[in-house]
Amino acid sequence: MKQAMLIVNPSSGEEKSKDYEIRAENKLKKSFDKVKVYHTQRDGDAILLCKKACKENFHSVFVMGGDGTVNEAINGLAEEKYIPKFGVFPLGTVNDLARALNISLDPIEAIENFDADSLIDLDVGKINDAYFINVAAIGILPESINDVESEDKTRLGKFAYYISVLKNLTNLETFKFKIIIDGKEEEIETSTILIGLTNSVGGFETLFPEAKVNDGALNFLAIKGKNLLDTVKSVPDLLRGVDSSTENIRYTKFKNGSIEQLDGQSILAVNIDGDQGPVLPVKVKVLPCHIQAYYCKM
Repeated sequence: MKQAMLIVNPSSGEEKSKDYEIRAENKLKKSFDKVKVYHTQRDGDAILLCKKACKENFHSVFVMGGDGTVNEAINGLAEEKYIPKFGVFPLGTVNDLARALNISLDPIEAIENFDADSLIDLDVGKINDAYFINVAAIGILPESINDVESEDKTRLGKFAYYISVLKNLTNLETFKFKIIIDGKEEEIETSTILIGLTNSVGGFETLFPEAKVNDGALNFLAIKGKNLLDTVKSVPDLLRGVDSSTENIRYTKFKNGSIEQLDGQSILAVNIDGDQGPVLPVKVKVLPCHIQAYYCKM
């Protein structure tokens, strides 16, 4: 029997989430013999449900929610011997993975466009013992993301993040790091480090224009400079998209590396797909073509 699991975060999508859930279940029943629907109630539920799907040999697992729920699902799937096919119906604020997979951000369109034959290999990032599918960030950007209240996300969408970044820029702080990228060691001072897997980071779909979901590489970006002016100078490069180092940006593709904080002013944590992750130091690597995911060909 070909079974699918649909994991719904009922706090996403506001009052329409139940309608989306019914639509998705009906759509999936056209491709699967049986569809089991589960609701998350607390942090970590999606991890446990995905592990259950692996152990019970579900053909596919679908997540209906935002980037945080997607990240939990990836962490539930990544270490298992058997990994079901993975799908996303976006209900979140940014929905970076959906963007990278060309899935409509309109939930109804995303459901209607689902094609059980449209599968693509998906790279997964590993940072210490955690996994990510979009981005790992250190410095001003993750601090800004952590400062955003859930009600502001609901009211303002991704602009809540931009406003928080602007506020934090007024108290800009840089940090010294030792980084090792594919065996090459260097020291840098920066306010922000990003490690991206896909072209879309924080809703910017062209930040890493050359990045593919299955190219077997991570994208390292650090903003050069030690003050607010230097950081502001990097903005045009970021908006154009980064595929090489510039006067304002340090960029490279890599497969395996580590990041260590050299100054002890404050203990920095890594933000993983929008949620707080491990504190430095960290080891990071890519797991090439680790999961098969549904995408939209349209």
